[in-house]
Amino acid sequence: MFTFSAFLSQIEPKNIKEALKDADWINAMQEELHQFKRNKVCNLVPRPSDRTMIKTRWVFRDKLDEFENTIRNKERLVVQGYNQEEGTDHDETFVHVAWTEAIGILIAFASHMEFNCSK
Repeated sequence: MFTFSAFLSQIEPKNIKEALKDADWINAMQEELHQFKRNKVCNLVPRPSDRTMIKTRWVFRDKLDEFENTIRNKERLVVQGYNQEEGTDHDETFVHVAWTEAIGILIAFASHMEFNCSK
């Protein structure tokens, strides 16, 4: 059995200061920012003077396998959306993650109901 733990940080940082001390977490954060650019998720624009600024923060987690071994350093840049006002700061929200379990349930339900997707 091969393990790639040499390329992973075994320490889960509590904040950005701790993460910036570890090259593995820096690489993970750079990859996250690169994904934003590659997927054209957002663009930096000048801040309008009549709008409130919505802050972001990094969230760090180690993804573990069934044996509690770290298999991936997972980081997310998330919006601190608790101070947003609907209609002012955003019009709609969505989650960009589809859970495998949810897709399986949907396919099982469609099969059970004999849905026809050929139209």
